[in-house]
Amino acid sequence: MALPAAAQSLPAHPRLLFNAEGVARLKQRVQRTEWSARWKNFLGGVGAAMSKPVELPPRPANWWHWYVCPRHGVRLTTGKPIGPWQWEHICPVDGEILRGDPTRPDRDYDAIVTSNIQDGYAREARNAGIAYAVTGEARYAARVREILLAYAAKYLSYPLHNTRGQARIGGGRVTSQTLDESVWLIPLAQGADLVWNTLGEDDRRAIADKLFLPAARDVILAHRMGIHNIQNWKNSAVGLTGFLLGDEALIRAAIDDPDRGYRQQMARGVQPDGVWFEGAWGYHFYTMSAVWPLTEAARNSGIDLYGDPYKRMFLAPVNLAMPNGFLPAFNDSTEVNIHNDLYELAYARYHDPLLLAGIDRARRGSDYALWFGDDTLPAPASAPLGSRNFTVSGYAILERGEGPRTTWLCLKYGPHGGGHGHPDKNNFILFANGKVLFPDPGTRPYGSPLHTEWDRATIAHNTLVVDGANQAEATGRSLAFGTDNGADYSMTDAGPIYPGVRFVRTAVLLNEKLILFVDRVTADREHTFDLAVHVAGKWTSSAGDAVEVAYPHVRDARRVASSGDTRLAWDGGAIVLAGNEPGEAIAATGPGKSTEDRVPMAIFRRKGTRTEYVWAVALDGAAVALTHGAEGIGVESAGAKWNVQVDVEKGQVRVK
Repeated sequence: MALPAAAQSLPAHPRLLFNAEGVARLKQRVQRTEWSARWKNFLGGVGAAMSKPVELPPRPANWWHWYVCPRHGVRLTTGKPIGPWQWEHICPVDGEILRGDPTRPDRDYDAIVTSNIQDGYAREARNAGIAYAVTGEARYAARVREILLAYAAKYLSYPLHNTRGQARIGGGRVTSQTLDESVWLIPLAQGADLVWNTLGEDDRRAIADKLFLPAARDVILAHRMGIHNIQNWKNSAVGLTGFLLGDEALIRAAIDDPDRGYRQQMARGVQPDGVWFEGAWGYHFYTMSAVWPLTEAARNSGIDLYGDPYKRMFLAPVNLAMPNGFLPAFNDSTEVNIHNDLYELAYARYHDPLLLAGIDRARRGSDYALWFGDDTLPAPASAPLGSRNFTVSGYAILERGEGPRTTWLCLKYGPHGGGHGHPDKNNFILFANGKVLFPDPGTRPYGSPLHTEWDRATIAHNTLVVDGANQAEATGRSLAFGTDNGADYSMTDAGPIYPGVRFVRTAVLLNEKLILFVDRVTADREHTFDLAVHVAGKWTSSAGDAVEVAYPHVRDARRVASSGDTRLAWDGGAIVLAGNEPGEAIAATGPGKSTEDRVPMAIFRRKGTRTEYVWAVALDGAAVALTHGAEGIGVESAGAKWNVQVDVEKGQVRVK
C-alpha cells in the first residue's frame, strides 16, 4: 500500500503501538477474568515506577558488552551503590569487586548500569501511556509528559560518543551506538503517541525539536548500515518518529530507502527458507523484535507491511528447533528458546497454526499476550519432523526418534553470516539423550577476550582446522542428502575455507545411538590437519603424556595411546576413530562459560596432502568396530553391521 500523500492524511493519535480500535479492544480485555490479574500487575509496575522522581543520569550510557571481568571473560554482576551514580561490579568467578573507570570506555562500568536506567525511563513512558489510554487517568499522562520534557531538556547536552568514547557518526547521545539509541527511542515514541493529544503545542514542539528529531534524524538516520539487524532497529526508531510527528520524509526513509529501508531488509535479509542471513538465532529473533514496532505503526496508519518474508522469519525457528524446543548456539548467539512472546503478535496477524508452536500456553503472561494475543487458541499444527535439509541457509538436520530424547544432528555449511558469522564450515551440533552432547561455543559479551580468542576461533567448533589457522569466510554446499536402507545421511562441501584445501564431511545417522562420520580432506600441498570435537561432560578415558598445543585457552592436553582404532569415552558416550591412517589423538579441555569452566575436547591430528577421518559416535557408549577398505566402510556395534559407501565425486552415499 502506498504511503499517505501528505502527513495530514495520517489517522489521529494514537497510531503507533495501538490505534483507537486497539485501545478499545484492550479496554475490553482487561475487564475479563483471564486478563484482569495480568492488567493489575501491569498497573502495579507502572505505579511503582511513578513513585520515584524522574532523575536522568548526569552523563550518557556505555556499551553493555564491556561489562565483563577482564581476567575471566565472564559477565559482571552489579552490587550495592557506593556513591552517586556508582556501584560495585562483581566477578562471579572469584568474587572480586571491580570499580568503574570513566576514563576508559572498556572499564566504565558505572555508565553501563545507567544504560538500564535510561531504558527503564523509556519503557516507563510507554507503559504509563498504555495505562492512560485504558484508564483515562490524567496522572499517567502527566508522568509521560514529565519523562519526555526531562529528555527534551537533557538530550542535546549528552555528547555524541561511540563505544570507544569517540564523537563519531554511529555513536549515540543517551547511549553509545545508534542501535541502543534506537532501542531506547522506540518505546519513548510509543508512549508519546499515546498521550500526544494531552500535550500543549509548546510541549509538542519542544519534544519534537529537542528530542525526537535530533535523535531520529541527526543521530540515527545519519548512520547508514545497509542490510543488518541493527538497521532494522534504526528503521523502526526513524519510522516511529515519522509516524508520531507526521514527517513523511522519515517514514519513507524507514520503509522505502533503496539501500536500507524495511522493504529491502525483508527482500535481501530474509532467505527463502526464512532464516535471517546472519545465521545466528539470537540475531534472528533480535531482528524480528526490531521489525514489529514499525509494522504495527504502519498497519495502524493504513500501510500493510506484514508480508510473506516476515512470516517466514517466524516459521523458520519452528522448522529448525532442537527436540527440546531450543535453537542451537550457532555464530554470535547463545541457545534460543523457540517459545517467544512475539509469536502472540505473529499469530494475531497471520493466523497460521504452525506459529502456535512458539506460544507457551502455560505461560501467557507477557505484554504481547495482553496487547495482541487471541483469547482462545486452537490446537497447534505440527511442523514436519524427521531429517530435513535447508540448502539456502545451509543447515542439514538428521533426526531420528520422538520427543525430547530424539537424536538430532545439525550440520552447518551455509553462508558465513556477515559480521556475526563464525569461521566454522561443516561444524555440527548434536542433541541426544535429552541434551546437547556436542556443543558450539556460541557467544558471550563482545568485550570479553574469550569472544575473539575462543568463540570466533575455528578450533572452538566441531570442524577442521588447517595449520592452526582459522577458516576463511566461506559458503559451503550440499552434495547429497537422503535416506538409504533405513539410515539418514548428509554430505556437505565446506567451500573455500583454506587456499587449495577441500573439506567434505559425510554424516550418517545409522540409528538413534550411532552416527558415522567420514571427513575427507584434500590439499594441493602438505598441511597439518586438526579435526576438533567438543563434548559436554567429562572424559572418562585414561590419557597419556602431556603435550603442548599452540591454541589459546586449550588446557590439559594429553596424547591418547592406541593400537588400531582410537577410543575416547566421556560420561555421555564414546568416540571411535578408525586407525586407517597414521596420526595422533589429543584429549584436552577448552573454556566453557568462563576461562575456569572447562569443556572436554579432542584434536585428531594428521599431516599430509590428503586424509580421510573415519569415526563414529556411540551415544550409549557401546563398542564400535570400524574397517576401511575398497568395498566401503564397515561398521559393527551391538550385534548390528553396516557397510557404508561414500563417493564424494558422484555425491552418493550407499548403506547396506
